[in-house]
Amino acid sequence: MSGTQAWGFTDDRGTELGAARVPRRVVAYIRAGAALCDLGVTPVAVYGSGHDGEAPDPAKEGGLGAAAVTYLGPGRTLDEERLRSLRPDVLVDVTYDGKSPYALDEAVAERLGVPLVALSVGGELTLGAILDRFAALATGLGARPDPGGRDGEAEATTLPAATAPPATARPATAPPVAITPPGAATPPVTAAPATAPPLTALPVAERALREAAGRGGAAVLALSGAGPEQVHLARPDAWPELARLAELGVRLLDPGPGPGANWLTADWARAAELRPDLVLFDSRAHATPPDGPLAHVPRTAWNPETPPSPAAYARFFHELARTLAP
Repeated sequence: MSGTQAWGFTDDRGTELGAARVPRRVVAYIRAGAALCDLGVTPVAVYGSGHDGEAPDPAKEGGLGAAAVTYLGPGRTLDEERLRSLRPDVLVDVTYDGKSPYALDEAVAERLGVPLVALSVGGELTLGAILDRFAALATGLGARPDPGGRDGEAEATTLPAATAPPATARPATAPPVAITPPGAATPPVTAAPATAPPLTALPVAERALREAAGRGGAAVLALSGAGPEQVHLARPDAWPELARLAELGVRLLDPGPGPGANWLTADWARAAELRPDLVLFDSRAHATPPDGPLAHVPRTAWNPETPPSPAAYARFFHELARTLAP
């Protein structure tokens, strides 16, 4: 950050970004926007990915569903003039390869003349590192520090520290917001709240999940349905949240050798051969629910694009703990 810049941030591509003032008008990929909302920064608007349609995916929107945040449709096909009319100060996306934004062409930001922050959500990072990076960005965008943070419980399990520059303080939770469909009027920017309760829900949820996993020992299979003939079986080590579940004692099933770094694509019979006691099923709108021989196996929702905030993962961990509890 130069002497003429009041705001600077280095994203997970290693790109050094700066602005003459702290960005207040944030437009983000829906997953990133939902996380920032949880962390005290309400976006002006959000956009989807190539999997999304003209309405927001309820599984991805998180706390955005309770107030009027504009949804712009898929990022690769959004109306640039409409985006320009929102006067964004910064764009926020995620990256899976550490090189390219996932849902928006970087050239869009270049044409608008605004910085584009891309934070990594790939399997090379721990869940703790991902949460720390989103917390650092939220703090840099003006979210109030949270004195508790995700480590706020004395008895909680400590997640590994982020390898990227850490936040100096962790942000607070914002009130939830809702999505406005395309064509609706854009609401004014909502400022972060002055105070909010500490984000202690994640340590509590982790403790509950560890206890439930230790009592039951159920074999858990994470998957994403792709119709009646095909299913994508998750490789636990490739997903930061699944790797964290394993650290907490959840017995996750690996689909075994085959092509695919994150998923093994197979038929439903192959999934049934793994004999899961519980299915974590992809709850996003484009995925299909468990079918065929797994149709009657107990299940609970898993969103592979859970907003990277302590509150969002706490909800997921609590729900899984309740399902695993004997």
